[in-house]
Amino acid sequence: MSDGADEHADERRDVTSGVTAVDPAGGHGGRHFGRDRVRLRAPTNPVSRKAVTLWLLEQAFWAVLLVGGSFFLARWIDGDRWSWLPGWVVDGIWWLPVLVAILVVPAAIVEPFWRYAVHRWELSGDVVYARSGWISREWAFVPVSRIQTVDKTQGTLERALGLATVEIRTASHAGSSTIKGLDYGVAAALAEELARRAEELRDDAT
Repeated sequence: MSDGADEHADERRDVTSGVTAVDPAGGHGGRHFGRDRVRLRAPTNPVSRKAVTLWLLEQAFWAVLLVGGSFFLARWIDGDRWSWLPGWVVDGIWWLPVLVAILVVPAAIVEPFWRYAVHRWELSGDVVYARSGWISREWAFVPVSRIQTVDKTQGTLERALGLATVEIRTASHAGSSTIKGLDYGVAAALAEELARRAEELRDDAT
């Protein structure tokens, strides 16, 4: 049997078990489950490019919060001259917001683009396959037959950008999955299709 056939066979073994595979290193290497070696490929569908804007806005909010908080903390320490802190710390306290900005701002800019490159999804046969994360990555395989509810949600920023999130829930929390950053129309169609297939499979089982 060819390597490609072996890869698909390994993926099917993982899919039918309904597990979630996590690679903390963020690589594409396999992971062992018992004696089987699971090779993971990227799902076929990227999320919407507008998701980058959503994540940039979210990261900008937290960056402003952290840098602004460190600025007011430095101002407080400098004004009250906290005696329990070493003198060199108090004298150089205005470096605190500068250091926070140096650490936070580049990460806030890079993370959304990195997440866009990682986040992907696919509905293949009767299995939902999704990948998410950015530094650590998570691959989720959810058999449609195990789906109990499918929800389509929108936060304030998502609504403004025409995006939505699909939340897929099974009886087991570990078997559930969330697909973020989808165009609203794509999310609506996916949620409807998953609900239809899940109902059909339940009817077939009875």
